[in-house]
Amino acid sequence: MTDVRRVEIEYCTRCRWLPRAAWLAQELLTTFEAELTELALKPGTGGVFVVRVDGEVVWDRREQGFPEPTAVKRAVRDRVAPGKSLGHADRADA
Repeated sequence: MTDVRRVEIEYCTRCRWLPRAAWLAQELLTTFEAELTELALKPGTGGVFVVRVDGEVVWDRREQGFPEPTAVKRAVRDRVAPGKSLGHADRADA
């Protein structure tokens, strides 16, 4: 039996960030299709854009700005599949 690996992307509805959250969700589901068991989009307010893995914040727009997908992929990978290669994303400068 595999571990449950849940990613949650909380986004501001008033800011109209659903498309950005959905696009990032697609990127993560494509990259980690075998490792993730669930990915949730959570509506929020107040300018929130936070990515969590199993409840742990791995990206917060308020502290780090809007994420590049490769940065979020690295953060998720480090928690769900530390040995997984991300191809060109591993070679790009952070």
